[in-house]
Amino acid sequence: MKKFLYFLKILAPFALMAGILWWMYRGTDLKHLFVEGCATLNWWWMSLSLLFGIVPLVFRSLRWRMALQPLGEHPTVRTTNDVIYVSYAASLVIPRVGEVARCGMLKRFAGVSFSKSLGTVVSERMVDSALMLLLAVISFLCQLPQFLVFMRTTGFNVHTVAGRFTATGWWVTILCAIIGLGFAVYILFRLRLLKQTRVKLQGFWDGMVSLRQLRRPWLYIFYSVGIWIGYFLHFYIAFFAFSFTADIGILPALLIFCVGTFAVLVPTPNGAGPWHFAVKTMLILYGVAEAPAILFALVVHTIQTLLIAVLGVVGWADLLWWVSPPQQKAEGQ
Repeated sequence: MKKFLYFLKILAPFALMAGILWWMYRGTDLKHLFVEGCATLNWWWMSLSLLFGIVPLVFRSLRWRMALQPLGEHPTVRTTNDVIYVSYAASLVIPRVGEVARCGMLKRFAGVSFSKSLGTVVSERMVDSALMLLLAVISFLCQLPQFLVFMRTTGFNVHTVAGRFTATGWWVTILCAIIGLGFAVYILFRLRLLKQTRVKLQGFWDGMVSLRQLRRPWLYIFYSVGIWIGYFLHFYIAFFAFSFTADIGILPALLIFCVGTFAVLVPTPNGAGPWHFAVKTMLILYGVAEAPAILFALVVHTIQTLLIAVLGVVGWADLLWWVSPPQQKAEGQ
């Protein structure tokens, strides 16, 4: 049963991704579409876009080191860079595994406490969520009319959805939430986190509150903002690689970026499927024909995913061949 649930956890995101992509590209020769797209795009602009795909990961590495330093942990920039690269690549195989994987790798290759590093990851996710929401609010306010069109086109309506819930439906929802919370607590006890690793839990808490002890909080904020600017430029510059998206302004692009970012929250490999649908739909709302819109989504997402995969391979090779675990270093001295 455990093996079945484990495989289901891995296969379900891929099944969801495959279902959405099949629905979007059914009746389309994907190979021909991708080759045609790569042949017609401006590779200079795409190369510049890929450069800004690396910058946020470097900023994320530098920001992580800052959060670890007040805890007495000092991994090298090279190690944290490699770990970040590999963690993003790992999420292509198992969605959302990257956060835990990078803490495990940092413990292996730099001797950093797993619980402390995990606490800092939770803190940075909170910061990222706040910045993402702020960016979304700004983009939605600037492009509110177009966003309302998107809501109507996709059939989403808050009042309609809420109205479908009967009293029984609300009670069932609350009951499911309680069961979910109870299940989460059960998992914590199952893993014996509360009984056997009180020190680790304290380390986890220390990691979460480490931001209070930053020596240069302004630099942490700079890295955090820089991460999201880099993500946006990674996406926006790709617009100039295609003739049919080159004229889309920066504010509409910001809204499309935010919608695509929220779509990535759906647990599929690198957001594949939901991201394609969200970006394609938004491009159509801004006047791009459906065929070029799905071409943009396919080519850009594929190339960006390949970048993550390549960085992951490079990072893993560097960790294995050049960055020795602390135990090996000690034995070699």
